Amino acid sequence: MIQERGGGAPARPRAGGEALHVHRAGGEALHVRIDGVRHHVRVDGTGPPCVLSPGLGMCWFDWDPVVPLLAPRRTVVRFDRPGLGLSGPAQAWPTLRAEARRIGQVLDALGLDGPATVVGHSLAGFHAEAFARLLPHRAAGVVLVDSSVEEEPRPRRARPARDAATRACATLLGVAGVPRVLLPGLRRAVVRASRTGGGDPAPSALVRGVYSTRRSFDAILAENATYTDQAVELAALRRAMPLPDLPVTVLAAGAPHWLDRQRALADLLNGTFRVAERSGHMVMLDRPQDVADAVLETA
Repeated sequence: MIQERGGGAPARPRAGGEALHVHRAGGEALHVRIDGVRHHVRVDGTGPPCVLSPGLGMCWFDWDPVVPLLAPRRTVVRFDRPGLGLSGPAQAWPTLRAEARRIGQVLDALGLDGPATVVGHSLAGFHAEAFARLLPHRAAGVVLVDSSVEEEPRPRRARPARDAATRACATLLGVAGVPRVLLPGLRRAVVRASRTGGGDPAPSALVRGVYSTRRSFDAILAENATYTDQAVELAALRRAMPLPDLPVTVLAAGAPHWLDRQRALADLLNGTFRVAERSGHMVMLDRPQDVADAVLETA
């Protein structure tokens, strides 16, 4: 049930998710319930839909510099995966198919029926490509922003034991208060190291509020633990389901060897390859205009 919505047409929750609450704060924000988990979603702008999905352990606000560049011409959708940002705790560990399906469910919950351009950064590049392969009628284009690349991923053995050990570690460290003490600073350090210049532009209070929680800690550990599993899923999906005939852009940054791998990814997907000059891995912070240009020219 929608409690509040400022301006525009009313949201139309669909079977994929139930809209719970909407408020106005730097763009239209709401919460939708998907598979029993409360998801935080942000909506800005008007026009054809565009979904921005952040990398491993990142949040909606990491796209802040890109949004005003897209909002005049796109309905920009951002959401936090379970456990991250302002979303509720995860009820299951992530899988590639579940993450691709989640993108469609978020769009359903917002009543956005038309094909969407899906933008995935780092790990979320896996999700964006899987979305296009699994739901080709929902995809207008794909933009991979310094996407994760695994050319020949191999399944990891003893997964049940590994998962149990990771959960036990998360519980022990969570009880000890490690997330509250270390996670905000770790987030700052990772962002700083992933840029060519400058630190983390997110407000300190926001970072502390989001990253001091046990649910964020658990979600980051889960995404890290299942990274290889998702890469293996994507490799299998590439063999089983062709990529639809749609525009794909691979926007990359980094050292020559890494750019070679990104160029090979663009060739594999029959896409356009671009380099974000003078940028680190967090391209959306270092070169937001490059990301916006890639989106606007892809769809």
